[in-house]
Amino acid sequence: MKIELHRIKIKDLVAGYKRDEESGEVVAFAKGSQASLNIRPKYQREFVYKDAQRDAVIDTISKGFPLNSMYWVRNDKSAEYEYEVLDGQQRSISICDYYKGDFSLNSVYFHNLPDDKKEAFLNYELMVYVCEGSDSEKLEWFRVINIAGEKLTDQELRNAVYASAWLSDAKRRFSKRNSLAEQKGGKYLKGSSIRQEFLESAIAWIVNKRDEREICEYMARNAKDSKNADELWGYFSAVVDWVEMKFNYRKEQKGLEWGLLYNRYKDKPLDKNELESQIAKLMQDSEVQKKSGIYEYVLSGDARHLNLRIFDENTKREVYEAQVGICANKKCPKGGVRLEIGEMEADHITPWSKGGKTIRENCQMLCKECNRQKGGK
Repeated sequence: MKIELHRIKIKDLVAGYKRDEESGEVVAFAKGSQASLNIRPKYQREFVYKDAQRDAVIDTISKGFPLNSMYWVRNDKSAEYEYEVLDGQQRSISICDYYKGDFSLNSVYFHNLPDDKKEAFLNYELMVYVCEGSDSEKLEWFRVINIAGEKLTDQELRNAVYASAWLSDAKRRFSKRNSLAEQKGGKYLKGSSIRQEFLESAIAWIVNKRDEREICEYMARNAKDSKNADELWGYFSAVVDWVEMKFNYRKEQKGLEWGLLYNRYKDKPLDKNELESQIAKLMQDSEVQKKSGIYEYVLSGDARHLNLRIFDENTKREVYEAQVGICANKKCPKGGVRLEIGEMEADHITPWSKGGKTIRENCQMLCKECNRQKGGK
């Protein structure tokens, strides 16, 4: 891994600056007629600085104060640009936009500054660390330096390593504002498309787990072998189509791991009307504390997803005292021995699955062994 500190003057950074919001391309640092720095590479999010943050960058430079270090990656010779920005995109764009006259600081544009202040601004030196290395080395370094400002997400860091034609196509579908993925399934996804969280979910789903190694292996394989993201988009579309075919929409569906559920249950015979009847009933059940868990419950039958109500401490104490500390199971191997309350657990006499409620009249205290045995049946 090779890391070098470069002092880059602003007048060199702004040379050849071009920002095309339609294509997403932002380049600068021209050598001759050709820009050599890709300010917004494939893994970066769209510009998100607020005006106050943008103005603070220019104010810092104008006063001659030090600006936080920036980080660039030196690409291999086959790349279109010699460098790309890893950390410092928003500061770089703020500097270049101010130079171009896209905004003012304290109502004064760059072209209105006295010549000495223009010169001081253009000769201000930015501290830029440039790195070269293998994919794994760069990813590790990116994680280490990703500690300040608008941090890169895990997926943005991966994108930095696996930039390719495949990734460009995947980002076109998953990572833009009002992207195809947002239009088709945004109401089912948590996070933000421009922070790469939609893309991360799609990849995690297709590899069937949220696992760093599996996600990286999928990205590396496609970066090498695939010219487009048709497979990923086709899979994502199939997941959303399955969800909409089987379930009426409710807000509780947002953020569930639908891809993982699709992988597990897509071949299971399911009737939408029957599912809706179950779900509507469970939504009205005050015993169900986690409404979003209803969907996995109706697919798996595992009541742990529902986070059912439990007996409060006052009810446990009342029932414990009424039982004189003796396990309610008449066949308990402890044979009527008085136990401490900490050695016992509250149990539903009639279980929730048979209509039992979490009320005083439906509570009994069992020793832990008896309760485990009952729960395992």
